[in-house]
Amino acid sequence: MATIIQNQNTFDRFARIIVGGICMLAASYISMPTMFVFVLLILGLYLMFSGLAGHCVLYKMLGIKTCK
Repeated sequence: MATIIQNQNTFDRFARIIVGGICMLAASYISMPTMFVFVLLILGLYLMFSGLAGHCVLYKMLGIKTCK
C-alpha cells in the first residue's frame, strides 16, 4: 500500500480549502449555465480534497513541493 507524500505547505492547504468552498458556493447560489456550474463544482471538490489531503497531483507532475 502506497502512502501519499504531502507536497503543500499549511498556507497552500488553507487557501485551497477556502477557494474550493467559494467555488462550490458560487456554483450553488449564482445563476449560470449548467456546464459552468459543473466545472466550478469539480474544481471546488478537487481543491477541497487536495487541501485536506495535503497532496496535489498537478504539483507532483510539475515537480513542485511547497512544504519544507
